Amino acid sequence: MRRLTALALVTIVLLSGCAQTVAFDPADDAANALCADVVVRLPDTIGDDLQKRQTNSQGTAAWGDPSAVLLRCGVTVPGPTSTLPCVQTGNIYWLRDGSDENNPVFITYGREPATEVIVDRTAVSPGVVLLDISQALEYTKETRQCTEIEDSLDPSN
Repeated sequence: MRRLTALALVTIVLLSGCAQTVAFDPADDAANALCADVVVRLPDTIGDDLQKRQTNSQGTAAWGDPSAVLLRCGVTVPGPTSTLPCVQTGNIYWLRDGSDENNPVFITYGREPATEVIVDRTAVSPGVVLLDISQALEYTKETRQCTEIEDSLDPSN
């Protein structure tokens, strides 16, 4: 399966406002049993008002109408040489790609399978999102930790 870029996922976010089901491609390892454990434990609501929506792919989730948060479990596990900054929420380490300031991409670090989350920062704080979903991600296998943490995200970020 082809890997979606952040830009393609952002386009889906913008187009999914009128659709009942949010459509996007699953990650390569979405069939991993640990992804199923994550998805069934994800919250029904993020923040105060972003309701979980149906998606058309295994190992995925979306919240908000139009979608403000997209999640894909089973993405490529990042190696220890990543140049992206590391942040932490709860017991979960995240690599943050802030190249699109309004739609930052977060990928779990030191977890297998890895999970990618794209947040529409104009609709919700990334700290709120990552904190709300972090408990579900504890069902993935921890393999390493960040050695340098840029920030610990909280709901005010």
